[in-house]
Amino acid sequence: MIKVALIGNPNVGKSTLFNELTGLHQHTGNWTGKTVGSMVGYKKYKNETFEIYDLPGTYSLIPHSEEERVTSDFVISKDYDVALVVCDPLCLERNLNLVIQTLEVSKNTVVCINLIDEAKKENIDIDINKLSTYLGVKVVAISARKKIGIEELLESLMSYPHSSFNLEYEEKVEECITIIEKYTKSKFESIKLIIDKSSTDPTVQEKINQINAYLLDNNINFNDSVMKSVVKNCEYITKNVITKTSTKKKFNLDKILTNKITGIPIMIIMLMTLFWISIVGANYPSDLLFKMFTNFGAFLKEFLININIPHFIYSPLMDGVYKVLTWVVAVMLPPMAIFFPLFTLLEDYGILPRIAFNLDGYFEKNGTCGKQALTMCMGIGCNAVGVTGARIIDSKRERLIAILTNTFIPCNGRFPTLIMMFTMFFAVTSNSILNTTINVCLLTLFLIFAVLITFLVSRILSKTILKGDNSFFILELPPYRKPQITKILVRSLIDRTLKILARAVIIAAPTGLIIWMLTNITINDVAIINIIANFLNDFGLLLGLDGVILTAFILGFPANEIVLPIIIMTYLSSNVMIEINDISLIQNLFIQNGWTIITAICMIVFIIFHFPCSTTLITIYKETKSIKWTLLSFIIPLIIGITLCMLINFILTIVL
Repeated sequence: MIKVALIGNPNVGKSTLFNELTGLHQHTGNWTGKTVGSMVGYKKYKNETFEIYDLPGTYSLIPHSEEERVTSDFVISKDYDVALVVCDPLCLERNLNLVIQTLEVSKNTVVCINLIDEAKKENIDIDINKLSTYLGVKVVAISARKKIGIEELLESLMSYPHSSFNLEYEEKVEECITIIEKYTKSKFESIKLIIDKSSTDPTVQEKINQINAYLLDNNINFNDSVMKSVVKNCEYITKNVITKTSTKKKFNLDKILTNKITGIPIMIIMLMTLFWISIVGANYPSDLLFKMFTNFGAFLKEFLININIPHFIYSPLMDGVYKVLTWVVAVMLPPMAIFFPLFTLLEDYGILPRIAFNLDGYFEKNGTCGKQALTMCMGIGCNAVGVTGARIIDSKRERLIAILTNTFIPCNGRFPTLIMMFTMFFAVTSNSILNTTINVCLLTLFLIFAVLITFLVSRILSKTILKGDNSFFILELPPYRKPQITKILVRSLIDRTLKILARAVIIAAPTGLIIWMLTNITINDVAIINIIANFLNDFGLLLGLDGVILTAFILGFPANEIVLPIIIMTYLSSNVMIEINDISLIQNLFIQNGWTIITAICMIVFIIFHFPCSTTLITIYKETKSIKWTLLSFIIPLIIGITLCMLINFILTIVL
């Protein structure tokens, strides 16, 4: 078996190549002590089997984020047979930075120039043989998307190529490396020390510091790769092997999408379109799932009764666990199954980096960076995904800010309740399409409000408990590419939708049992859930809500999808969750229990700003490994929600 380390900058088609090589023969692999998982896949070719590690994209072996450190540690570990570095012909000069670093660490290296078909469209000609001569290693031109050059690439990997490339260093740097070599076994070990930027030997550390100081004295940012900084012929290589002959002017979409005037409005319109499709598209499959689960539940319950299963056994299982589980699946699955593919479509096409670009200046003014915009977008699908997405942020301080504020963005789990509130109290026309449009507009407005609160809280955190200087980052605007629909569906449905749904279901099962116990166990003929609601009622009224609503949010901690049905169940004094399809009946029920327009507004605000669900909270703890930050992520949105609701209730009570 040949172990292959698949390396490359972001957006070079590395994952496309990995999927083309391995197909369905892949799984997630985790490295010891790391929170970042990477894919491991297998490819059989002739009589050989390749074990391929799809490492996170990185610009350098000097890591600035958790994902980059996974790649750096793996490459330096030499726990593989051959390194395969994937490059983009449209930005080869930048890619060669990582190539040259890898050649210094691993002599068994193959360089793969992917997207060669796109280069031809741009009339960019790359002399593969000349580049191979300069690097002293096998270079293969391929198009993973069109399956061009794959066989030649596999043949190259089988030959265990050995690079003959020697870097030319500046004289002072060469002297330092020579001295370091005296304290290490080889030049490879000395380069490893430079990349690690650490050593227990004070003499070696002194020389490493001399290299760093030399680079800094020459106004070269050490956050870039050391290798690129000291290599003389990197720029010479690209000038001699790339010829661009195209003079045809093409329409530049970035002039519109990243324009200061049109960029953000277009971004908002795309977001509204995404919401509209998700909301309309989710209605039908949700109704179908509800009917299917209801019919099957009735059949299963009758079957358990017929075989004489005691009531105290089948009732908790069917009226508690089954009801909550199926409700979560029916409400959560359809919008996620629509939203995540659409989100991944924008990601693959290259839209999301433009969103980060448009918002970077606003985040910078508030003490963080534009990459937080990407984590916010992920949070719309699921806050847990947004939290894990914060790994792309290099600075630990800014990463924590992104994690602590991610739950301000309402996720898909909160959309059904929000839409219900909008429909009952604001969208009152008889036209369903017009109602949906009003709902989408209101949802977008509240989302913009949530983003403004995110800016405000980010600024407060950056000035208080998370003080520090803003980091810089290279924001790459990749070329627009035609998305691969099949792989988008697989990645979004399996890696995102089903994994998140599985977590929610695991947590929802015991919650169903707890809800059944609270509604069926009584004290002095009063259900425990009503006792809790009565206890919280006075505080709830201060927030413009009531005790039943607060109780529902507490019980909805495992999954936001069950907040509304718990409210309905408690108002009806039912001991099971009830599905009511007629919105007017729900509206009348709420009004009979004291709801006003103030209650609806405060309810909407509290849906957006309250403690994160249990799945997100567990994810935050896994990412931060800190009880302190996990508690803060729970407390901060809750305090904001309580404060806003009290303020809104006080003002509107006076005005109205």
